[in-house]
Amino acid sequence: MIKLFSTFLSFLALAIVSSGVTIAAQDNSGNVITLTQIPCQFIESETKNQNFKTTKKADCDKINARTAKKRLEEAKPLVLKPGTYTFRVTNKNVPYELGFWLREKGYDWRNPLHKLSKTSVSGGGMTLGKTQDYKVTLKPGEYVYSCPLNTTPDYRLIVKP
Repeated sequence: MIKLFSTFLSFLALAIVSSGVTIAAQDNSGNVITLTQIPCQFIESETKNQNFKTTKKADCDKINARTAKKRLEEAKPLVLKPGTYTFRVTNKNVPYELGFWLREKGYDWRNPLHKLSKTSVSGGGMTLGKTQDYKVTLKPGEYVYSCPLNTTPDYRLIVKP
C-alpha cells in the first residue's frame, strides 16, 4: 500500500512539473513570509533599496524623520489571506541588534485591554546576519509591521479573504 501511494505521489509530481505549475515548499508552521532588514528599511516592503548608511538607531531616526512619509506613499501594502504565517526576518547589513514587531493597526502596548484582545508579535536579538521566525495567526483586518530597533516606518499589512 505504501509503495502504491509513493508511486502515485511520484506520478502526481511528474504531472505537475509537466504542466508548468510551481509548488512552493511549506513546513508545518504554515506560510512563510520572508522579510529582510537593511539600514532603516525592510527591502521587500519598499520599491527600492534606499542605500541608507547607519551605525546606530539614531541614524535611522533622523533618516526616517525626513523620508518615511514619502517612502510609505510609494510602498505597496502586503496583502494576505487569513491564516497562520511565519514571518522569517533577517538582519542583512545592519551592524547592531534588530527586532521585529507586527501588530493590529491602532494597537497600543500601554493599553492592557489591547494586550488581551489585539494581535501583537515581537522580538529582538537579531544581530548581523541572523534570521529569526515570528509565528502569528492573522484574521481579516489591517496591521502594521516595523522594527523599533532599526527605526523603520510602519509598513501596512492587509488581511482579507
